[in-house]
Amino acid sequence: MGPKVSQEKRRWPVSAQQCIQVPRPLLETSLLKLSDSSMAGKEMKNRGGKCLKEVHTVNEALKTLYQQKLLPLEKYYDFSDFHSSSLEDADFDNKPMILVLGQCSTGKTTFIRYLLEQEYPGSRIGPEPTTDSFTAIMHGEIEGIIHGNALTVDPIKPFRKLSPFGTTFLNRFQCVHLPNRVLESISIIDTPGILSVAKRKMSRGYDFPAVVRWFAEHVDRIILLCDAHKLEISDEFSHTIMALRGNEDKLRVVLNKADMVDSQELMRVYGALMWSLGKVFCTPEVLRVYIGSFWSSPMRMTDNRKLFEQEEADLFADIQNLPRNSALRKLNDLVKRARLVRAHAYIISSLKEEMPFVFCREKKKRDLIYDLPIIYSRTQQRYQISPGDFPDCAKMQERLMSHDFKFKGLKPKLLAGLDELLNTDIAKLMPLLRQEEEEATDDQLLVQGGPFLGSHSGPFIVGNPFHHSGSNGESDHVSEEGWVISKDKPKFDEIFYNLSPHEGKLSGTKVKNWMMSTRLPSSVLGRIWKLADVDCDGMLDDEEFALAGHLIEVKLEGFGLPRELPAHLVPPSKRRRKNSGTENRDND
Repeated sequence: MGPKVSQEKRRWPVSAQQCIQVPRPLLETSLLKLSDSSMAGKEMKNRGGKCLKEVHTVNEALKTLYQQKLLPLEKYYDFSDFHSSSLEDADFDNKPMILVLGQCSTGKTTFIRYLLEQEYPGSRIGPEPTTDSFTAIMHGEIEGIIHGNALTVDPIKPFRKLSPFGTTFLNRFQCVHLPNRVLESISIIDTPGILSVAKRKMSRGYDFPAVVRWFAEHVDRIILLCDAHKLEISDEFSHTIMALRGNEDKLRVVLNKADMVDSQELMRVYGALMWSLGKVFCTPEVLRVYIGSFWSSPMRMTDNRKLFEQEEADLFADIQNLPRNSALRKLNDLVKRARLVRAHAYIISSLKEEMPFVFCREKKKRDLIYDLPIIYSRTQQRYQISPGDFPDCAKMQERLMSHDFKFKGLKPKLLAGLDELLNTDIAKLMPLLRQEEEEATDDQLLVQGGPFLGSHSGPFIVGNPFHHSGSNGESDHVSEEGWVISKDKPKFDEIFYNLSPHEGKLSGTKVKNWMMSTRLPSSVLGRIWKLADVDCDGMLDDEEFALAGHLIEVKLEGFGLPRELPAHLVPPSKRRRKNSGTENRDND
């Protein structure tokens, strides 16, 4: 038996004052110093970030709001473990991005080449599946390729958060830099073809739908290409479309290669496509489907040519306005993310309240995961949150299964900051958003270059018979060498005079009817007209007509059109006129 311990020694102190006697003046002084130090700490913390009044652009304001009011809440409740990873500066600063999706051989790479009017390094086009990688096509003064592993450590690019998808994916991911005017305003993501029914058992080595979901959350527009001859919905196609849920506002569906079927078949194909997509999307709203053939080759069937041109004009106008709507899209995505973070915080805190401290944790964990729909409903009623703000219940249950359930309770201060962001701060940005749009120029607000020759209505601008207008596209340097089209000019002269020119020139209407017989798309013919009408008078003389014929033959042989008219293609009479104009300016 050990020594006895008296009751006096085993008695615990009743209060802190009985344990340590501190004089009251000294206690007050210590509390005052502690308060001052905490306030100083807050000032130092706020000094690291900008005040909302100090920002001058919408992007800076969104970045500040996210870092000060949303990111702390995401970290506190482990938001990235259940949903998307945290945002970085590059996510706010990057240009608008377009994600191009579709099954194998639906014309994804051809569509991109049609937009850029040039091929990009590493692209291949063929009837077999040729694109096996995710390729980010971005602007750069020097043409080159950056591979995935190096790309995910570049702080300037918005792809750092793709590292968790693993080495297999990163080996199938690359970024192409290309000096192209279209890419000065937007970036394009080319993707591998979605596997068909016959290939659905093949494994890619990475989670393809999850990668598509990540890109869908970060891009401004999603182009889903469908082939008029391939309307089946494979398992991977269905899973990919399901990965796009929550981003339907960004989605545009394109029925490509529509010139390969006649009007009657096209009507049936369109109906079958709408029926198939309706089963997968499971929404009462009807998706907008653009019909056309987005390539530079001659059309097989021209019955619906006018319809294709109107559909192309609508789609290109939508793409061209992406820079104008970029800040608004980022604001919208931030609000959507903030609502999801708020719902996530209340769900996690509710699970925290229900979990026991020590005993039967595993059993309670299973019960809570099973009863998650009930917890959703109870949380909606308790905190007055819209059901649309909550994450997908099945996916949340799946992620909770692998979690240790070491959650944190409610943090009223963080949630109050989030409510202020949603109710007050976002509303204050709307005047700044309108001010930015009023002060910006068309070059800043609209995509320029390529088929986007105009400034307000995509590639179809009234001003010539193919709705194009602008400068003559001449090169600054005019050569005195012989004209390369001279040997073919007699052939084109015969056609020119058979069209009955007036005072040595053909009107746009007469030339248009002849050019349309080549079956090239109107956007391509408009580009040819713009290059051929060197003096911009809306008519073609015999030399300009021969130039137009030469450019058509070049295009029919599969070559691309120049962005500006090379000096050796400028008609001789126009060279002399330009030279004399230059001499007169020098004399003045």
